[in-house]
Amino acid sequence: MKIIQAETAGFCFGVDRAVSLVEQTVRAGKRAVTLGPIIHNRHVVQHFAELGVREIASPEEAEPGTAVIIRSHGVSRKVYETLEKKGVEIIDATCPFVSRIHKLVAGAKEKGRRVIIIGTRTHPEVLAIAGWCEDPLIFETAEELQNWAEISKISQNLPYLMVFQTTSTQNLWINAQKIAKKLFTNCEIFDTICEATEKRQKEALALSKQCDAMVIVGDANSSNTGKLAMICRRNCANVSLVDHAAELNMALFAGVNTVGLTAGASTPSWIIKEVNNKMSEETKVTETAGEENFAELLEQSIKTLNNGDKVTGIVTAIGTTEVQVDLGTKHAGYIPVSELSSDPDAKPEDIVKVGDEVEVSVVRVNDVEGTVMLSKKRLEAGKIWEDVEKMSEEGTVIEAPITEENKGGVVANYKGIRVFIPASQTGVPKGGDLGELVKTTVKMRISEVNRARRRVVGSIRDVAREARRAAQEKVWSEIEVGKKYLGKVKSLTSYGAFVDIGGVDGMVHVSELSWNHIKTPADVVSVGDEIEVYVISYDPEKHKISLGYRTEDTNPWKIFTEKYHVGDVVPVKIVKLMTFGAFAEIIPGIDGLIHISQIANRRIGKPDDVLAEGQEVEAKIIDIDAEHKRISLSIRALLEPEAPAEEAAEEEAPVDEEVVVATAEPDAEPVVDEAAVEETAE
Repeated sequence: MKIIQAETAGFCFGVDRAVSLVEQTVRAGKRAVTLGPIIHNRHVVQHFAELGVREIASPEEAEPGTAVIIRSHGVSRKVYETLEKKGVEIIDATCPFVSRIHKLVAGAKEKGRRVIIIGTRTHPEVLAIAGWCEDPLIFETAEELQNWAEISKISQNLPYLMVFQTTSTQNLWINAQKIAKKLFTNCEIFDTICEATEKRQKEALALSKQCDAMVIVGDANSSNTGKLAMICRRNCANVSLVDHAAELNMALFAGVNTVGLTAGASTPSWIIKEVNNKMSEETKVTETAGEENFAELLEQSIKTLNNGDKVTGIVTAIGTTEVQVDLGTKHAGYIPVSELSSDPDAKPEDIVKVGDEVEVSVVRVNDVEGTVMLSKKRLEAGKIWEDVEKMSEEGTVIEAPITEENKGGVVANYKGIRVFIPASQTGVPKGGDLGELVKTTVKMRISEVNRARRRVVGSIRDVAREARRAAQEKVWSEIEVGKKYLGKVKSLTSYGAFVDIGGVDGMVHVSELSWNHIKTPADVVSVGDEIEVYVISYDPEKHKISLGYRTEDTNPWKIFTEKYHVGDVVPVKIVKLMTFGAFAEIIPGIDGLIHISQIANRRIGKPDDVLAEGQEVEAKIIDIDAEHKRISLSIRALLEPEAPAEEAAEEEAPVDEEVVVATAEPDAEPVVDEAAVEETAE
């Protein structure tokens, strides 16, 4: 009789991880309990009970000071919360594939979707999944799903999210998927069947077709073990499901030429070996592929680990110096903190979490100590190099921080890769300060990659030039008279200021910078200032734009007339003394005339007998000529009541209206008709 043992028989990754976590907890000397049986195998559970690991049925039974191990099937959100409130140490042995389903269904509510679970209603894994979402629908078969939909007469447009128990069969997955697509037009369907389960089932199906008899080893309570037996019975009439070697009935194999041997995911390798050995005692095993038990296959897989290999594992613990990773082998995998990330300031807990699946590179294998040093940083660096090479070929624009100024240029750091940018490619003018780029994030394009020499060259200038060209095209396509822009002052000349309005330079003439008389544009703006300007005129052919900066809202005359009226008393500053009176600044840009007769309450020979330039006094507004923009002020009106008419007429001798023009430019000479003043004074 030939015995053919399936290569995938025995512990799957998730179960092996759960068992390993219990063993590690026991070795650490902790008082441990499992929330329900750690896996569906009574022999394993009994073994741990002998080591002092007690089983509890509910989180309420957990006692302070104990380490509660959550079994591979997982638990509901409510159970987690209860355990956290109890203050116990939680060791999560949930299978990573099951944890993925929890995340999927937990996010369904945010998407407005109702969850459909395909699996055995009473199975702990399904119950746990249901505990991570609200009001889920659970169906054990595809037909049950279809019947429910027909009876409920639900709308096809309702949003749903469908997941499967990890140990479901591929046949169930295919049928349920087909029905769901017919029933719903808005349903997200996820294939959550464990890859190991799928492979195990396919292998069992193939064996059952070529063998005269099949032996499935596993606990009767194990869902995946039961499904293996069901699959095999479709093609083979002689199928035995045994818990251990003692249950094996050799009489069933009389006259049988070939026997297929497989086992559920919760079956330890030593039980599989016992069953295999018992059958081997009765007959010579001729099929070498089935001679190796699960433990030996596992040992072989460990020996194949080589430096530089890419492997996948699950984060089991995060320490201050290293992160522990379960590779599904007997080696203890660990990632030194220095090998986690290229960012020296990054914290381990910000990069990975316990339970995360990580892809890493093997740095060093120590078979003597049973450890494997791993690196996440090196594997990612390799991927980044591939990305950088692709970006260089495609001309992709990337962002990266400038870390240092170097001889001949600057250096950027792109995800841990050093990128040199020559000075000519920085966009900084020749002789400019390259140091200003340090600690800034720039956009650039990779122009050269030499992986062998670990050399990467980039260019900021090319990206900036393209961006500026695009910006210029946008400005010229949208420009119109009166349109406002927030621009940046690029340079100053004696006749105005050049302002960048988004890739195009326009000029603000000195006369458009201020309502006041200014000597130079620097009196109003400086290079680098951001100012709001508006378009006065433009010439697309000559690429010239005239801009304005001063606005009607800043017009001094408008400000004055809105704030002051005839009769108001205002503080003024004497800015110019003439023979007929004094000019005083009321607000910047607006002067008024204090006639010599309005300076004092007595007759004076000349204004400087009483006033001096720069002196600040109070005066009363006695007239506003809006048409000619003239303002008359009086100090005398504040010193005494009005004099008798004859005296007033003699003393005031007002200047003819055509004599003086108040100016909005304090530094300009007032326009005076001196002959008219003398004639009036006489």
